[in-house]
Amino acid sequence: MKLKDIILFSSYSVISQKMRSFLTSLGIAVGVVCVIFLTGLGQGLQDYIVSQFTQFGTNIIGISPGKEQTMGLPLGVFGTVRPLSFEDAEALERLPVVETVVPVSGGGGEIESADRMRRSMVIGTGSDYDIIVGAENTMFGEYLPDDNPKTPRAYAVLGPKLKEELFGTNNPLGLTVRVNSVRFRVVGVLPAKGDFLGMDLDDAIYIPIAKFNSMFNRDGFQEIDVIHKDGVTADEAVASIKRLLISRHGGDDTTITTQADMLETLGDIMKWLKFTVAAFGGISLLVGGVGIFTIMTVAVNERTSEIGVLRALGASRKRIQDVFLLESIFLAILGALLGLSIGFLAINIALAIYPDMPIAVAWEYIVYAVIISLFIGLVAGYLPARAAAQLDPIEALRTD
Repeated sequence: MKLKDIILFSSYSVISQKMRSFLTSLGIAVGVVCVIFLTGLGQGLQDYIVSQFTQFGTNIIGISPGKEQTMGLPLGVFGTVRPLSFEDAEALERLPVVETVVPVSGGGGEIESADRMRRSMVIGTGSDYDIIVGAENTMFGEYLPDDNPKTPRAYAVLGPKLKEELFGTNNPLGLTVRVNSVRFRVVGVLPAKGDFLGMDLDDAIYIPIAKFNSMFNRDGFQEIDVIHKDGVTADEAVASIKRLLISRHGGDDTTITTQADMLETLGDIMKWLKFTVAAFGGISLLVGGVGIFTIMTVAVNERTSEIGVLRALGASRKRIQDVFLLESIFLAILGALLGLSIGFLAINIALAIYPDMPIAVAWEYIVYAVIISLFIGLVAGYLPARAAAQLDPIEALRTD
């Protein structure tokens, strides 16, 4: 038998048993679909988180009180032996590597307008927080004025969602709101920034940090955000900041986190997440391989006489093995193609129903899934094909 004859013979055997071939390939298809969809969710989530971290620029460094290494969240755990202070922020501003310094603290509170009330996030900041969130040129109104940080005026800035909840379509500038019964005058509205690590920046009110500390009876800040200058590397900026704080505090009692640190940690987490969900798809592929092995074993038993005829006509044992091995590979290819079609269709349907779903195609895992599918088809078909090749032609002909 020539190679062309083997291909035609094997493909005809697959096509002639349409339903059985379809059901056999379905196990491989389900595995490929799982890999495509689940790793797509993982890749989309990773891209979404990276975009959340980088939407405010890449020069931001977070300084948190306490030495415990954290993810450097803007509103981290509060409390340390020595809190971050106004004096620390002023000293940081004098560093030649630093462009902007903004203290940040946060907590929940009741915000009231003349006729509406909403419980939301209250964020205490400095006057340059609009620079941190990249809103200095897109504000409606103005951000908090550059007052004396320890004795600021009672001004407030609203997130767009909170503004909508409290004032609807009315212009809030110049109007008064109450934050935990303390009066503030609205001077601006931030542009939409969306969620950041589970915190809705649009559904928040921004007030001077000194007012926040007085309202919540706190001493110090939860975090100081620093923007280092463009010509300075993050490592150089971190080294300067650390030297300054050690000299001021008498020891290394702060956690300094760069965006690169956060992205690296998150990248490692997301890689393991994608690997884990891909492993679930791999289990489905193995189940599909068992299905191919079972069907090919049944096929060998059903076609014993056919094998005898081929051997009688001069087909070698290797050619018989190639025929059945090729059939199992065809079934794996059919399953992979079916899985790719269903997987991409599922992604498109999901995006059509939920356009904001964080999902993206993880091509490397899809390639791995297809290669593994073919490998499983090869392995699953080897033993049945070998069994077929070892049949005695005389005994095989006697089966009928």
